[in-house]
Parts: sequence; C-alpha cells; structure tokens
Amino acid sequence: MPARRNAPNSMHELNLSIGGGIWTALQQQSQRTGESLDHIIRHAISESLDLDHHTIHQVSTSGALVKGVYQGCVNISEVKRYGDFGLGTFDALDGEGIMLDGICWQACGDGRVLVAPDDALAPFWTTTFFKADRSITLNQVNSWDDLIQILDQERISENIFYAIRVRGIFKSIQYRVACKAEAGADLVEATNHQAEFHAQSIAGTLVGFWTPAYARTINVPGYHLHLLSDDRQHAGHVLDVAAEELTVEIHQETELQVVLPETSDFLQADLNGDPAEALAKAEGKHS
Repeated sequence: MPARRNAPNSMHELNLSIGGGIWTALQQQSQRTGESLDHIIRHAISESLDLDHHTIHQVSTSGALVKGVYQGCVNISEVKRYGDFGLGTFDALDGEGIMLDGICWQACGDGRVLVAPDDALAPFWTTTFFKADRSITLNQVNSWDDLIQILDQERISENIFYAIRVRGIFKSIQYRVACKAEAGADLVEATNHQAEFHAQSIAGTLVGFWTPAYARTINVPGYHLHLLSDDRQHAGHVLDVAAEELTVEIHQETELQVVLPETSDFLQADLNGDPAEALAKAEGKHS
C-alpha cells in the first residue's frame, strides 16, 4: 500500500487496492447520495479513527433563519449520517428538533413530542457524534443565568465550539416550541407566536451547543439548549431552569462543517448584516 507524503500540513495522497465488493458499495453510495468517492472514503476513515468525534456538522446558518429561510433542504435520515446528538428545526419552522442517542424527536406547538420520520425535511440542523471530554456535577442551579455562569467556568477557550449534555431532575423548567411560520415571516415575527410551557419535577436531558461570538452569522452565539424529558412528554427550546443537582458532560469541538442550502429562498436571500440582536430576541423569553 504505497503512499506519497506531501509538504507538512497539506493533503496527502494514498494509493491502495480494494476488493470488488467494496468498490461496488462505494459506487452505490456515491450514486445514492451524490457524494464523491473521495468524500465517502475520507468520512469512513475519519469515523473509524474517531476523528469525527470533534466535528460539528451543520445545515444552513443562523443568519438565514433570521431572514426567514425556513424551507426544508435536507431530510432527517441525511442529518443522522453525521451525528447522534444535536438540535434544529423542521420545514416552515414547524417545531423544535432534538437528537439524542441517534434518535431525532420533534417537539410540536401543541405539546406533543414525536419521533421525527426519516423523510422529514429540515432547514437548519446542528449535529455531532457526542463523546464527552469531561463530566461535572452541579449543585443548586436556581436559574438559566446560574447554569450558564457555571458552564462558562468549564470552557477552556472562547474560540472553539462545545457540545453540551445536561442530565438530571429539573425542579422547574420553562421551554418554548416554535409554531409553523407563515411564508415571509422572519424569525422574530415567527417566534412571537411560539408556544411556551412550564414543567416541574421532570427527569430529562438538555441537548445543545455553545458557539463563539465571532460565529454568530453561522449559529446562535452562546448557549443554545433543547430539552427532552425521559418520558418523552416534554421537549423544546430551554428558556429557564432550576435543579438541585445536574450532571453536565462537555464535548469540545474543533472542526465545523457547514452545508449551505441550494433552495431558491436561500440563494436569493439577503444575508448581509449582523443577526445577533434578532437572535437574542427570538431565542429568549417573550414576556
């Protein structure tokens, strides 16, 4: 299996012989997904070497959401190829998405929590293969502000991304679910009609990410967490939380892959400008 080494920090070329069965499978995968053979092989090697476990795979951008680009551009089965943990939304902003342990859930505006079908379309999604780098126990968390202040102390840098999983019994939790948006509504207008819920004494998991401020046109800056209760009766975008004890697992992310939609809405949208103010208003409490 001869190899040619190029200059340091560049791409390297690898030549090898493979059997007919593998070659046929590669061609079939390429025809089915539209991916190049090079991409399929690199992904398979990276996965086997655990390299993708510090990679975020994202569909579309927060800036596009702010401008009302909600048209589904990828199905959930494709999203699950790139992670087992994450969050997002669905076509026309129809609910909140949570992926935990490889299963994708849809929180609906009427309070239902459903397993999202593989053919469901998503306009925005962030996912990773979650593998905690470290775990901590938090005591007496009285509010969302308490939670993020403690989490801030656990981050080693302001310049990389983090996946965060929080588990425990929530003394109280407030969360929202975006309702299906009308065509032409931007994110702030759409979330003015969100459904808000309060729950007490429920066991569950918070799934989410921390994004650096410099990446605010790509993803929601700061902490963005979605709830999924253990009984699968409660789910949504977290607004406030209180708990006596929580287990937090943190996964550092040092690579970001962004797939941009090719829909007409995205291609024609004006994505200039800073979405931070609109994101803060849309993602926070509406009271």
